[in-house]
Order: sequence, then C-alpha cells, then structure tokens
Amino acid sequence: MFSSDVIVIGGGLVGTAVAYGLGQLGKKVTVLDEGDDAFRASRGNFGLIWVHGKGRGVPHYARWTRESARQWPTLAARLQGETGIDVQARQNGAFNLCFSEAELEARSERLAAVRDEAGGDYPFEILDRTALLQRLPHVGPTVVGASYSPMDGHVNPLKLLRALHTACIQRGVVLKTGHGVERITHADGLFTAHVRGQKFRAPKLVLAAGLGNARLAGQVGLHAPVRPNRGQLIITERTGKLFDYPTGHIRQTDEGGIQIGESMEDAGFDDSTTTSTLAELARRAVASFPMLGQLNVVRVWGALRVMTPDGYPIYQESTSCPGAYVVTCHSGVTLAAAHAFRIAPWIDGAAAPEELDAFRGDRFPAADHPTQPLDHHHAH
Repeated sequence: MFSSDVIVIGGGLVGTAVAYGLGQLGKKVTVLDEGDDAFRASRGNFGLIWVHGKGRGVPHYARWTRESARQWPTLAARLQGETGIDVQARQNGAFNLCFSEAELEARSERLAAVRDEAGGDYPFEILDRTALLQRLPHVGPTVVGASYSPMDGHVNPLKLLRALHTACIQRGVVLKTGHGVERITHADGLFTAHVRGQKFRAPKLVLAAGLGNARLAGQVGLHAPVRPNRGQLIITERTGKLFDYPTGHIRQTDEGGIQIGESMEDAGFDDSTTTSTLAELARRAVASFPMLGQLNVVRVWGALRVMTPDGYPIYQESTSCPGAYVVTCHSGVTLAAAHAFRIAPWIDGAAAPEELDAFRGDRFPAADHPTQPLDHHHAH
C-alpha cells in the first residue's frame, strides 16, 4: 500500500504541471503514468503558447487562456531556477498568415469579437501585405496579410516536460512510470488506484490521463467525453535563424529545425502519418515561406490530441466522490501555468477560479461525441 495526499493519474504536461503546483504547496503527491504504451500528446504537440483568437463566444476561455500566458514567464523562470533547464519560452508575439482578403477579413472580425467580449483588453494588429513584409520579409507572394498578437509565443515542449518531471522529483513527488491504472475505488473518504496488484491510496485524486480520462472518469462520478484528434507534424533539418516569431502552423525550434503542422483529423486512435496530409502541410509551408522548399525533411510524426466535444477544457470536482477531480484539455503547453498556479491550489482546497464553473464535464450530455472545434489549430 502506497499512501500520499494526492494521486495524479497521468504524467504528461497536464498531470505534471498539476503535480508540480501541488508539490510547491507542500503536498505529498504520487503521479501514476502509463508509460510509453500511452498516446503521448505531450511528446507530439506544437509547443505554442497561444492566446490569438481563442475563446470567441466563450469569454471565460479567453480570460483563462490569457491569464495562463501572463503567468508563463513566472513558470519558466521557476523551472529554470529549480532545475537549470531552460524550456526556451519566448513570448515575443506570433502571426497568423492569411492567403485571401476574405480570410484576412474573417480573421479581423474574429479577433475584434474576442476583444469586445474581453472588455477591450485584447491587443492585436491586422497587417496588410506591405506592413507584414516589414515584420516577416520572407513571406511568399500569395500571402495577402496576417493578424499579429503580442500575447503569444512558443516553448520547447520536450524540455518543458523534462523540467516539470525534474522539478516534481526535487519537490518529493513520486513519479511511477509503467503504472497504467486499471481501476479506481472509493471508500471511507479514500481513493484507491489499482495497478497490477499494487494499491495507491490518497484522500484526493486527479484524473489528468488525457484520452484515458474517458474510461476512468465514470469510476469516480465524473464525465469526460474526450476523443482523439490526430495532428501530423514535419521537422526539417536544422538551419540558421530564419524566424523571430512563430506562426499558427510554422515555427523554428530553439535547436534550429523548422516545425510544420496544423492538420486536424478524425482518425480514431491511429497516430500514423499520411503522405497526402504531409504533402498539404508542406505545400502550405512553402507558400508561406518559399525558402523552406530548400530544406530537407528529417522526420515526421502523428500525434493524438485530447479533444472534448466543444474543444474547451474540463475541470470539475466529483459531487458523488468528493476529492476526485478531472483536469483535461488540448492546450497542455499554453495552460501549463494555469494548471500549476491556479488548478493546483483549487485541488488543495482554495476557492475555485471563477472561470471553472463553465468547464464542468456535465455540460455534455452522456451520449456526446466531440466535433472539430473552430480555430484550435493543434495541441498548444
């Protein structure tokens, strides 16, 4: 029998950010992670800190996202101070390129609507081609303009995952890999996670298991109808500095490679790649920045995002099994600071952030199946 204050099921970016926050609060935490058999969204995402256009018609999500982006410099600095790992967080802003006047106009309308719903505090610029060339001189001739947001940025998601794991261990968090949870039981105010004959027990339990939450949530009176959404990515050879800013589908990593992505596919649990999708990603990338056509591709991969029916997170404490929480989203990078600094204190007993009430899992009927949401490009 292994006992702790909180069990966190899931050792990806969501689970370890929550565990890190709880560890900062002095809690004894055990993280149970399925291991490399899992569909690891944390290792296949695009690495963006992305506020740009999120939350139209859902102002609480716009606020939640932006507040996390505001807290990202603190998270990055703390992780580097504690672990020595620079997660390469750079928040200099980002562009969303448009290939037609109609696309640019729609982008302008979307961002204006989000700004108005946010009460006006939502900076962005709409740039025509002439203005854009002053910022991004390498854009292709078919790019007519772009939106720019100073709130955005990007990180190295693998370094972020490593930094969170390292910081958790330094704070006494017990990380158990290869520990896929088979079932959860609840009795006498304690939760027991059953793993191949082992039992892990705690008065609080957090479901941060990504796609695994769909199976586990019902065992503690919660509802998490998450389904996979595939994204494919291309990585080029390393090259000299080409970009100071990411776009919604192209960014240069801190190691020099160009990362290209944006696909959204309903492919079930198939995380393989397809030539047709990769060709379209490459075509759009070269249309965006023709010089990319000179670079060699060194690897490609597919990864499964964790998607809810409306594309927004689920945060909820169980009413039938108090002390059990579900924490799930597809923006594990963008929301890492919120999970460490706002979700963790809530799980520890602080008042819930005001935005959370809108993110309850029971907003979905029991038979809900996710549809593809608008403007959620990839796992950020």
